[in-house]
Amino acid sequence: MRTRHATSPEQVPGFDTEALRAHYLVEDLFPADRVETVYSHHDRLVIGGVSPGPGSPVRLDAPETLKADYFLQRREAGVVNVGTAPGVVNVDGTEFELVPKAVLYVGRGAREVTFAGNGDAAFYLVSTPAHASHPTTLANLADATPVSLGEQRTSNERTIYKFIHDEGIRSCQLVLGVTELADGSMWNTMPAHTHERRTEVYLYFGLDPEHRVVHLMGEPTQTRNLVVADRQAVISPPWSIHCGFGTASYAFVWAMGGENTAYTDVVPAPIDTLR
Repeated sequence: MRTRHATSPEQVPGFDTEALRAHYLVEDLFPADRVETVYSHHDRLVIGGVSPGPGSPVRLDAPETLKADYFLQRREAGVVNVGTAPGVVNVDGTEFELVPKAVLYVGRGAREVTFAGNGDAAFYLVSTPAHASHPTTLANLADATPVSLGEQRTSNERTIYKFIHDEGIRSCQLVLGVTELADGSMWNTMPAHTHERRTEVYLYFGLDPEHRVVHLMGEPTQTRNLVVADRQAVISPPWSIHCGFGTASYAFVWAMGGENTAYTDVVPAPIDTLR
């Protein structure tokens, strides 16, 4: 398990490109033979990824960093298939087939979790600490709560699919969904916002290898950018905005952990105030 320590907004103006990427960008997250994990001290989020090929399932083990007997002993998790083929997640002997963009919530106390795939299944995991157990639940795009935002003339027409939140799949503190941009749109989450009580992570996917997303971060008056490739994640501290634009069509998984699960708990950052 890799570790990312918490940072303050005062540090960002002194970071060059290499330092920004080292603190906030997560690359190489989907190996075939193990679950790669990253622990963030911002709200103690853990993200992980695996692209299991044909053969034995890949097990979600508890890294030494967690000081736990098993990964979900004191945690909950959301799993999203960001690949192009179905795959199977087995939770304590029960199999769940995840088609692309399907989400599986796994509650605290699940002891054995494995991932299997025979094509381009790629499982992305986001985990937060949990104080109670909620039922393990599978949902497809048709089961989510869709919200249409933006418009074509501002290049940000998009559909937000809310899966894990206070009016959907119940959790302790995890909030998670998938956003799809309409053809011809490139901006996500604009106007931007912050939410001081929750850390958010973006995982971009669906990008061709030669294309990128330019992700904006930092305080609204001290913005910086990260150039992000397919299946790479950005850790966004509570004080940072999180938005971006792509050179081609894409989707992304947004996931939050913190003080509450209210999707609308945000502080807007109007476009004309950004610097």
